[in-house]
Amino acid sequence: MQGILVNTKYCSGEPLHMSARNAFYAQSGGVTAVINVSACGVIETARKHRDKIANVYAGRNGIIGALTEDMIDTNKESAAAIAALMYTPGGAFGSARYKLKGIEENRAEYERLIEVFKAHDIAYFFYNGGNDSMDTAHKVSQISKTMGYPVTCLGVPKTVDNDLPITDTCPGFGSVAKYVAVSTQEAALDVLSMAKTSTKVFILEVMGRHAGWIAAASGLAGKNPGDAPHIILFPEVPFNQKAFLKRVRECVDQYDYCVVVVSEGAAYPNGKFLAEAGTRDAFGHAQLGGVASVVANMVRENLGYKFHYAIADYLQRSARHIASDVDVKQAYAVGKAAVEFALQGKTAVMPIIKRLSDKPYRWRIDSAPLARIANKEKKLPARYISKDGFGITEACRRYLQPLIKGENYPPYINGLPKVATLKNKPVKALTGRKFVV
Repeated sequence: MQGILVNTKYCSGEPLHMSARNAFYAQSGGVTAVINVSACGVIETARKHRDKIANVYAGRNGIIGALTEDMIDTNKESAAAIAALMYTPGGAFGSARYKLKGIEENRAEYERLIEVFKAHDIAYFFYNGGNDSMDTAHKVSQISKTMGYPVTCLGVPKTVDNDLPITDTCPGFGSVAKYVAVSTQEAALDVLSMAKTSTKVFILEVMGRHAGWIAAASGLAGKNPGDAPHIILFPEVPFNQKAFLKRVRECVDQYDYCVVVVSEGAAYPNGKFLAEAGTRDAFGHAQLGGVASVVANMVRENLGYKFHYAIADYLQRSARHIASDVDVKQAYAVGKAAVEFALQGKTAVMPIIKRLSDKPYRWRIDSAPLARIANKEKKLPARYISKDGFGITEACRRYLQPLIKGENYPPYINGLPKVATLKNKPVKALTGRKFVV
């Protein structure tokens, strides 16, 4: 009887490629409420194909885990522990803001990746991230061939910013959109109840460096004229202070209060962010320093209204307790599809979500080449922004509404959500050398 060998042995320093080979999975960039749902989709699907994928090794702290040969053996986790990832926010294996440079700039990093992949007989690379991550997956797919060790590379989409092109939406966005819409509605009711004698203006700062998808989602809270948010400040619309202050005054005069939702990427006509701090993150992006306080000071100095502001920050992207059911299902589907595409022989592609209809909302998974996705941003279309630049259109509402539909509550223990507890057992290093990043 013929069995399937899954352990790598060596002959003259080269691995003997067997029927079942290994996969490397890594999380990259800012995490979401559902990135671990995609991880669950990858791991559970791989486990159904042990004749092709023997082990899934997860990079500890993203791609850095491959470079430093610090990987986690997900085979050591129980089925129940992996299933619990469905309800766990954050990055279960650790994420990182680390962008691989071009091979001309730093060939050593790519050589190290291939060295580690070869040592551990890794034939599949699943990279769960956004724009920069798709660029990395694309580069690895190309360079692995030139280095004589082809690796099947799949991008697994993830970003709260919803700015990956081609795909209708990005896993992670539906849940942050739901959180922001709900938070806007609830905070507005709070402010309204005290507006006669207390706070007149409330400002909510949300994520979105160059694309205003998250800010736009707050518009779902307003169903009737006069409902909050009264003003949305998008990165796509150059900020006009005079027009903004005029609208704030009009809202307070007419409704007694004004709720403003501002994207962190709101910028002046010259392109300078309202809240640029003068520093940059690991991806080279400008570090933003809190636009809500900037806008609040404008209101105070020019109008004198009592105000409050809040910064949603990590709360918006980690709120698994109020995740969109649609988002959860899509996050799992792209993880599952990535493995299935890889086993079909597809490489240098990313699973995408294709919308089939708005009502009823129907969608399916397709694939698109990483070359068409890497380093490209999908901004909020002009047709989704109202003519005055301060709100969303009905077309935008039709697009957004289905994405926040349904609840997918986690199980609760003693009043708190139950989350996954992983062993995160390390994979034994085989290269015999350290690599410093």
